[in-house]
Amino acid sequence: MIRKLPAAAAGTFTLGGDLTVNRLGFGAMRITGKGIWGPPEDHQAAIVTLRHAIELGVNFIDTADSYGPNVSEELIAEALAPYPSGLVIATKGGWERPGPGKWTHNASPGHLRKALEGSLKRLRLDRIDVYQLHTPDPAVSFEASMEALAQLREQGKIRHIALSNVTREHIERARKIVPIVSVQNRYSFADREWDYLVSYCAENGIAFIPWAPLGGGKRAAEVLESVAEKVNATPLQVALAWLLKRSQIMLPIPGTSSPKHLEENVAAAALELPQTEFERLSDVTPPPNSLR
Repeated sequence: MIRKLPAAAAGTFTLGGDLTVNRLGFGAMRITGKGIWGPPEDHQAAIVTLRHAIELGVNFIDTADSYGPNVSEELIAEALAPYPSGLVIATKGGWERPGPGKWTHNASPGHLRKALEGSLKRLRLDRIDVYQLHTPDPAVSFEASMEALAQLREQGKIRHIALSNVTREHIERARKIVPIVSVQNRYSFADREWDYLVSYCAENGIAFIPWAPLGGGKRAAEVLESVAEKVNATPLQVALAWLLKRSQIMLPIPGTSSPKHLEENVAAAALELPQTEFERLSDVTPPPNSLR
């Protein structure tokens, strides 16, 4: 079967039983200004990139109110609203940005309610398809944060709830309060601290959204470049192909502010990584032996 749109080449994943998305999404953090602060240097390029992502078959976009702050969500709405049928936008709350290079926790129930209302307004939506707790707040009860999100879901303002930067314990505690449809943690072929969490998500039908797909150090870069040369692809394409082959629940979200780089990234959905090369990359950093 030949798929018309490149982003569909890696297959699909269904979030929460009712939102089916292509497994290669788009991360909208990099469409903001330098340091994830303020507007982009090239506003029009950001708009064109977002629209081109849709043209390439991307139907899952990940963002957050802290990207800019607010800028990423505003650009998504400017470029894409009214949204095409089937487009799923996931955003996050729980970080605040008091200034450039500064990220501070705030997952209090009051802030999360305010953050969600702000995201709804900026994205021009009546309901957020996937709303993620950006990170647990050490100064706030995790259960209080989750209960606040569960209440917003009951009010119809959130369709599905998700987590980011969490442990298995967080996921299990959250699932006692509300269903969790995805988990977003740092993960790559060379950075596999959360390998056990990928397996946990696979066992429970939860999507895993990896960020920082390159990871690793000098040795990892050397192996990646060697494999890329062998399969006639870019290093990032190979890193993304490894993620897609690692598990069917994997939903990578490479980001860029360049339409050209976007095309290169999305092409990874069709890259068939030979098993020998997949194993070679997997051997760069063996998964931790953890029972967490």
